[in-house]
Formats: sequence, C-alpha cells, structure tokens
Amino acid sequence: MTVTTDSIRTAQTATLSPALKQATPVVVDHASGSWIHGTDGNDYLDFTTGIGVTSTGHCHPRVVAAAQEQCTKIIHAQYTTVMHQPLLELTEKLGHVLPLGLDSVFYANSGSEAVEAAIRLARMATARPNIIVFQGGFHGRTVAAASLTTAGTRFSAGFSPLMSGVHMSPFPYAYRYGWTTDAAVDFALRELDYLLQSRVAPNDTAAFLIEPVLGDGGYLPTPPRFLQGLRERADRHGIIFILDEVQAGFGRTGKFWGHQHASDLTPDILITAKGLASGFPISAIAASTELMSKAWPGSQGGTYGGNAVAAAAAVATIDVIHDENLVDNARIRGEQMLSGLQDIAARFDAIGDVRGLGLMAGIEFVTSSDGSTPVPDAAAAAAVQQATTRHGLLTLTCGPAGNVVRLIPALVVTESEIATGLERFAAALTDVL
Repeated sequence: MTVTTDSIRTAQTATLSPALKQATPVVVDHASGSWIHGTDGNDYLDFTTGIGVTSTGHCHPRVVAAAQEQCTKIIHAQYTTVMHQPLLELTEKLGHVLPLGLDSVFYANSGSEAVEAAIRLARMATARPNIIVFQGGFHGRTVAAASLTTAGTRFSAGFSPLMSGVHMSPFPYAYRYGWTTDAAVDFALRELDYLLQSRVAPNDTAAFLIEPVLGDGGYLPTPPRFLQGLRERADRHGIIFILDEVQAGFGRTGKFWGHQHASDLTPDILITAKGLASGFPISAIAASTELMSKAWPGSQGGTYGGNAVAAAAAVATIDVIHDENLVDNARIRGEQMLSGLQDIAARFDAIGDVRGLGLMAGIEFVTSSDGSTPVPDAAAAAAVQQATTRHGLLTLTCGPAGNVVRLIPALVVTESEIATGLERFAAALTDVL
C-alpha cells in the first residue's frame, strides 16, 4: 500500500484548544481511590474527583472489573436498535434508589443532554413555553443548557441569541444578602410569586428547575423550606418541578439524593449524571411513566446514550455505594470536613463563609471595602487553589465571582484522608494569606 502525503503530514502538530483552562498543572500517570499519582513523581490527594464524577474513587476494582468484562461482550449497542443487559440491570437498580413514583428512565451521555431532555419533556407535557431557573444555578454548556445557567457569564456570553422562554428568580443566598436563612427564603419565595404575577404567567410556565446544592454557583445548599415552597407552587399551578441532581446526587450530600434533606418532597423529573458511573459518561432523567409518556414519539434517543460499558460501570457503582455504606460515609466524613474547615476559617479573616452538605464544601473568600460589607475576593480564592496543588491537595474554584474554593472528595474518602486534606488546605492558606 502506498501512503501519500495527503494521508500523513509530519509538519503539523495538534494542540488542545486554548479556550480550555487547566485548574492545575498535574499530568496523571495513574490514580487509585482518593489519590492521583502524577508524571512528576508526586502524589496528590484529589478533592476534585473530576468535578464530582469519580464517586467510588479512582479505578475502584469492582467498577474496573465490570467495565473490563463488558468490553469482552459488547462495547456499543445502540439502545433504540438493540437492547443490552447492563442497561436493563441498571434500570432495575435505579428503581430501588429513585424516589417513589419516578419509575421511568431515559438515558443520555452528559448532564447537559439530560437537562435538555428534561426541559423538552416538561414543555411537551404541559404545552407551555417558559422555564423558571434560580440565580446561581448551573445546568450545562450546550446552548439550551447554557441558557438555563446563571452561575457565571462565562457559560452563556458570546454566542447569543440564547434559548428563549427562560426566566430567572432569586436564590436564597443568605450570606450574600447578610440575612438569616429564613429571611432569605421568605424573600426568594416572595420574589418568585412576584415574577409569576408580573412577568411569567403560571399557565405559561412549564417548569421550575433547581439544584439541591448549587454547584458552579458556589456550593450553596438549597434550604429545605425553599424546595418545599417550590413544590407547593408547582402543585398549585400545574408546573413541572425538576431537580438537577447531576452533582448533588448519588450519595454526595450524605443522602442518596440531595433533595432528600427536605422531607416529604419528590420532584416530577430528576436529573442524574456525574457520579452515576464513577467516571464513565452516562446520564439519565427519571419521571413517572405517566409523565414520560407525554414525550412526543421520537423525541428521545441518541447514538451513544446508555452505552453498555458505562451502564455496566453504573451497575457496579450502585453496588459499591450500597455494599460499602458510602452514603453514610459521605455524611460522617462530610461532618468531619465541615467542622475542620470551620475551625480553620476562624483563623483567617479572608474566609467569609464555610458551607456544604456531605462531601460538598465551599469556602468563600471575601474582603471588606468599608469594614463591614463583604466583597468577593476572587484573587484570594485563586491563590489558595493554586497553593493547595503545591501542597499536594487538588481543589477547584467556583461561584459567579470565582471567589469560592470547593472541596469534592470521593465517597470512599477515609478519616485520615480528610484530616490530611485539612492539614494541606490550612498550610496553603498560611502560604498565601
């Protein structure tokens, strides 16, 4: 065979897009559990977990074995063409952990796709155009998902026009307002009612969409009473209540689903992804069969959705979470982490707030321009995040102003690893503040 210069060129070297911004300089050689081992010979305690994805830790042996075994059977079986056993088994196991009544599941690849599927279903089911989201929410980067995202202008600027029919209402961000949680909830519910009176008629509103804990918006737990207020208004007006559990779900908050911190509350549609398969790309929405049946024929599908290897990994992930009591571990280790962070924060004036649920912790950095009003300090957060890497702890920033450092350990994290992480975080703070 003759190889021509049309097929192989040696002069050009491809690089990653310059629009991609690396949070750390680490190049991974291999990883296990809560640790990443770099090509630089250093070991890093990973409190990023691929932005909350590697829920059972890096390369959990049971997840690896499930994926390896599936690769010997079939890798890709397009699930609207032929069905495969891992997806049937995953659907059965999800039925055991999903809220009662959510008994129908549609699979996609990413959180953004699942969000868009949920919005499509809500609009089809109600024949209404409008979606109400809440300030600081993150729901993805694809065009429709970015239209729903208010966690920062970087997610939606520069490619307008965005999807129409999206309206934003305040989130009860008590620290930002300088109020109690109850006062912030009262305010946010009043403003939502005013929005429904002044701009977005209830009978034109298809859905409320919210995260149980804001992710990129600053790691802010949504107060249970606010979620309950949304459920009540959704019921009153016939609005679909959608919970985006992409980051907060699958045990991360110390309950299997983040919204379960609000008692007696069930969404109409639940969105899951990230920790679902310990690093393999798969996402899903769950709803009642009655609601899911209102999707128009052919409106759900996709080439790679419900991939066989990813589904097998998801089955193993659910089994590991159950067998190793990882939801309880997330709660216990989360309490340890939050208590330790609060002790550390007491030593540094630059830390204005520490909050979180389970293994989701946010540390907000501020300065005071007049001695009393906190002003976001993105420079301090960025400096601390970089310093933690130098101390062998991987962290990320978030928040609309970029002034929150977030910690996202794996659900398998141990007591000693949390203690080590806190020590390294405190050392990084001492270096730069």
